[in-house]
Amino acid sequence: MKRILIMVWRNILLVPYMWCKLCYHASHPDKYTEEQQYKMLRFITLRANKGGNVHIDVHGEENIPKENGFMFFPNHQGLYDVLAVVEACPKPFSVVAKKEVANVPFLKQVFACMKAYMIDREDVRQSMQVIVNVTNEVKKGRNYLIFAEGTRSKNGNEVQTFKGGSFKAATKAKCPIVPVALIDSFKPFDINTTSPVTVQVHFLEPLLYEDYKDLKTNEIAAMVKDRIQETIHENMGKK
Repeated sequence: MKRILIMVWRNILLVPYMWCKLCYHASHPDKYTEEQQYKMLRFITLRANKGGNVHIDVHGEENIPKENGFMFFPNHQGLYDVLAVVEACPKPFSVVAKKEVANVPFLKQVFACMKAYMIDREDVRQSMQVIVNVTNEVKKGRNYLIFAEGTRSKNGNEVQTFKGGSFKAATKAKCPIVPVALIDSFKPFDINTTSPVTVQVHFLEPLLYEDYKDLKTNEIAAMVKDRIQETIHENMGKK
């Protein structure tokens, strides 16, 4: 909470204008292109990070596919995760998130601008429809991010089991799967301090359809999880 307050305070002259702009964009998502929405979100995120003493250390940007129609699968550490990837990634993407965060202020507006899908894990039919919708959109060239752990890790940089079902949209779309390793992404919002923090974002080498077409989704999930955990262990403590 302290960091959010300092983010606001250090951008106090800009906040009223940008908040109104964000809310307007969120209320009129079809009025702007995906690129326009993403450019605005990145600007807000960059200013917030600078004001909040958060530095994003990006690795592996060359692993982001040149062609659109891919899916990011990061580990899930906290409410800050999506904002870390937004600053790190120059290409627009959307999100599949659990419905429980649908009404969190600021994130609600960000997700609206992204035309994100909120998934109800208790409603099988709704969850399956989200998978169908995301599959179709990825085939058409949209990029998505899904947290395959399903919920935030309680153990910081230790990754939980990745759920195979989270990869169904990717396998149906036959798209590149890009593992993303987040390190210390829980610190900006989940630790009550304003001390400078560095969040590492590692885009790992993508799995192409040819690499995973003969694997079951739970096997893909285990492979992606292991790659991310290995990268985290190799880079913890580095600046």
